[in-house]
Amino acid sequence: MGVADFILALLQDMALAAIPAAGFAMVFNVPRRALPYCALLGAIGHGSRMALMAAGINIEWSSFVAAILIGTIGIQWSRWYLAHPKVFTVAAVIPMFPGISAYTAMISAVKMSHFGYSEDLMILLMTNFLKASFIVGALSIGLSLPGLWLYRKRPRV
Repeated sequence: MGVADFILALLQDMALAAIPAAGFAMVFNVPRRALPYCALLGAIGHGSRMALMAAGINIEWSSFVAAILIGTIGIQWSRWYLAHPKVFTVAAVIPMFPGISAYTAMISAVKMSHFGYSEDLMILLMTNFLKASFIVGALSIGLSLPGLWLYRKRPRV
């Protein structure tokens, strides 16, 4: 894949990630003036995760770094626009949730309960369950770390 192809794929990924970020922001009753920022932050987060994955970093660590980026930008925007950081960050991180891994794990569990135990199904179940769990954990921790770093109370000397 050439550089131009990668940039086009990255822009397409970012545009497609902005749509659910804005949609979830509307579900969460985010103020209308904040919707474009939620969409932009969702695009930035998903695009950074894609770029990191293209650089050879696995999806768990890429999601972690992208969530830290989303949290940091969300805190800065919250200071500029006088809103809570969650207004921007929660909807922006949702497009990175591991729907396919969680769905595959669930379907494997259903197949195992219907057809009985199979080593292949158990491997598929555990692999996808752990992958989805680690991604969700990375998103949660990554989103909370900037707030812990930036809002930490400094001891008085």
